[in-house]
Amino acid sequence: MKTRILSLILLTVFASAAPAQKNEQNRPPIIDAHVHAFEKDERWTHKVANPLTGQPMTATTEQSHMQATLAEMKKYNVVKAVISNDYQAVLRWKAASPDHIIASYGFYDPSSQDLAFLRREHAAGRLMALGEIGAQYEGIAPNDPKMEPYFALAEELDIPVGIHIGLSKPGIAYDDAPKYRAALSNPLLLEEVLIRHPKIRIYVMHAGWPMLDQMVGLMWAHPQVYVDTGVIDWAVPRKEFHVYLRRLVEAGFGERIMFGSDQMVWPETIGMAVEGIESAAFLTEQQKRDILYNNAVRFFRLDKK
Repeated sequence: MKTRILSLILLTVFASAAPAQKNEQNRPPIIDAHVHAFEKDERWTHKVANPLTGQPMTATTEQSHMQATLAEMKKYNVVKAVISNDYQAVLRWKAASPDHIIASYGFYDPSSQDLAFLRREHAAGRLMALGEIGAQYEGIAPNDPKMEPYFALAEELDIPVGIHIGLSKPGIAYDDAPKYRAALSNPLLLEEVLIRHPKIRIYVMHAGWPMLDQMVGLMWAHPQVYVDTGVIDWAVPRKEFHVYLRRLVEAGFGERIMFGSDQMVWPETIGMAVEGIESAAFLTEQQKRDILYNNAVRFFRLDKK
């Protein structure tokens, strides 16, 4: 099966005109809860253009990708980023920029993971989060018994968890991920997990798009649940993203929404995602600061900059 990085590459079906990027100085700090690092493999040989801008990939190796991403983070004053996917690459990023990287362990198939390894990494002070958990791509629901050991471990060790619930590229089940099912995008599938593990710190990546009513229902019933705005803040039409975000805020969850870019192989999408939040005229300046920074400080228990 092809790698899951291709799962969102063809979001051009959703794409509207690409927003202009900003280059302002003295920006307030931002925390990105959703960024990816990859080792050298087919991700770099596909060289797929940015689905919004049509511009070719500027990074085609792990090293150039890391440097370009760190430069984009500096440009927008992203002071912390939760990095996941290829864990050894994540650790190299952490070594290169220890003050800015939160190392997270992501996986797709829970049956192939080593819990003892995760315990050791956490005990050594390297592993700080679990996610992106992409079990949906394997046709595995959040409440599947295969997931239980990881949720139990996260609650025991008090490790924050980010789980993919929601969109992928149109037609993903016909090529890259034949086990992917849109029905597993329902955030309410997390409910029994939360009941069993009431102390778990969990955030729903992509804010469960497009299952808005279900996302509202879950957040209302379970006040510990947070979401991130990964990929929907730049890849879906801007009006649609703002409708979705506005509903979450107006439902009372403005202090539980975290900024995420879901930067994959296009570092410039960090700035595009920031603009997606900053252009939301219905948000107050305080609400923007909460989404871009304050909420993640609270959720990940970070020191404020």
